[in-house]
Amino acid sequence: MRFGFTTGSCAAAAAKAAAYMLLTGKKKTEITIETPKGIPYTAQIEDISLGERQVSCAVKKDGGDDPDITTGALIYATVSLNETEGETDLASVTIDGGFGVGRVTKPGLDQPVGNAAINHVPREMIEKEVRQICDLADYRGGLTVEISVPDGIRLAEHTFNPRLGIVGGISILGTSGIVEPMSSQALLDTIKVELNQRKAQGFSYVAVSPGNYGLDFMKKQYGYDLDRSVKCSNFIGDTIDMAVSLGFEKMLLTGHIGKLIKVAGGIMNTHSKEADCRMELLAAFALKEQTDPGIIREILECVSTEEAVRLLVECKKVGPVMELAMERICFYLKKRAQGKMQIECILYANEFGELARSSGAENLLKIILEEN
Repeated sequence: MRFGFTTGSCAAAAAKAAAYMLLTGKKKTEITIETPKGIPYTAQIEDISLGERQVSCAVKKDGGDDPDITTGALIYATVSLNETEGETDLASVTIDGGFGVGRVTKPGLDQPVGNAAINHVPREMIEKEVRQICDLADYRGGLTVEISVPDGIRLAEHTFNPRLGIVGGISILGTSGIVEPMSSQALLDTIKVELNQRKAQGFSYVAVSPGNYGLDFMKKQYGYDLDRSVKCSNFIGDTIDMAVSLGFEKMLLTGHIGKLIKVAGGIMNTHSKEADCRMELLAAFALKEQTDPGIIREILECVSTEEAVRLLVECKKVGPVMELAMERICFYLKKRAQGKMQIECILYANEFGELARSSGAENLLKIILEEN
């Protein structure tokens, strides 16, 4: 599959081209930068606006074969002469965000509160490429670089930015400068950002759920504010690892039977391509609770865990089977945390509501609910 380039790479390329045109007076329709991964990126320069003291131009974001919401967006850089900066041994480069680039309003993110949401690696890339042009032109004064994205406000509605407290547009991101197709790293990075933010707000505990269903269940059942929860997707094990490394003391994991039953088998990445065995695990627990063999055979033929739960409800075995499942889920959660963090769990089904909870879940839930 075809690799793409991050918004950070686009911003750096646009800034380099604008600086070149401003300091040399020559038009530039193509520019090459080196990404942090060492892969060169040659960008086509669009919508050039030339002035004596300011130049603006854009690079169109190409996410490759990754389904990136920002693919096709124009990332603009406006480079201006900065009269407040005198001539020194090195040129001075000031970087900020303009229209369509979000601004940070909550602590715990890559940039401090008040800064434009241009992460530190893109900032380093922009400064490095602009300084190359300053050296080329023997310029030792000051330059101001403003990154903007005309469609950024609309695009941000489809990102995590509103949830993270980044207002007014998208973030300029990228640690390698490269977009890897269907990369799971982006999801892991987002989980870490949310955990970091939670920790920066002073909390020693965190509520986690694999997906929106779990968050909706918490909201409907307990009135818990969804924005205070972290969505871990399929990466339950990685989320535990990150929470432990950040020093969290307690975690409450709330999830649907279809995801968490896999954890009862020690599966810490619950994506279907990694592992399934949902019905096999449910059948094994049902067998241990002396469920009728005919029901167990039906469970093995079920296509959804909701169907399997219905069978257990009808034969009045759902309680003991779910308690056994919860016991095994907690065993593997605690094993992953290596005794460094208390983990409690709530298990539910869409049709039947809460199925089981761990012994300490109620007390931890009370602490979490006090936030509201």
